[in-house]
Amino acid sequence: MPRGKKINIDMVVEDEQVDRLRSIDPDFIKKSRSRAEKSLSASVNNVFTSAKKLYQEKATQTDIQKNKLYSVQEAYDYLKDNGLYISFRAFGGRIERGTIPFVKIGRKRYIPKMVLEDILNLNSDFFTVREAFELYKKFNKRINYRAFIGRVEKGSVPSVKIGTRRLIPRDAVDALTHVSKEYYSVTQALERIHSKGIKIRRNAFERRLDRGRIPHVKIGGRRFIHGDVLSKLMDIEYKLGERKD
Repeated sequence: MPRGKKINIDMVVEDEQVDRLRSIDPDFIKKSRSRAEKSLSASVNNVFTSAKKLYQEKATQTDIQKNKLYSVQEAYDYLKDNGLYISFRAFGGRIERGTIPFVKIGRKRYIPKMVLEDILNLNSDFFTVREAFELYKKFNKRINYRAFIGRVEKGSVPSVKIGTRRLIPRDAVDALTHVSKEYYSVTQALERIHSKGIKIRRNAFERRLDRGRIPHVKIGGRRFIHGDVLSKLMDIEYKLGERKD
């Protein structure tokens, strides 16, 4: 019997993190976000109508605050106090470009609290591409930023475009870092196998994956082998090598 046929690992690895990663549907997120933006836009329009009335009535600062409107500085401080830090210049730039909705009372700009809450919710649910890369790189030292962007563009790292920014769900980043800690890519698995003195060619190893003799998961078009599966495989290979000797 050929050596490969002697190896058939009957092992099921149940992994909620991998299941969660596979269940992420960027199209569903886009549709949900589109509905949320429409609702937010309608609410901001209502605030805009109220703001015009406040201006006509020469409202005081207290009246403005009662309507949950924040000056640019107050809005910036509110976000910062709630754990979101960006430079004041970047924050002002988003207001100038209209990516952060605002209303005008007289010559001053105000941001409705609902807009600030939406920004905070986005921050709690998503990472920017750079933030996601910096977290992922801690567990996958080999990847560089250009390669990571390539995976985002190909869809192997789930992402959505919200406004002018491309964002990555936090669940996706959590799952990807988990995979980096618990699983081996084909190349990494072979490196570990070879480091133990076990001889197997890449095409023979991949043939076993193709035939389902080595349990693995497919994520973003790439195959990964759980650490426990790889340990069992090496144990079997080592024993077969001893018998051969």
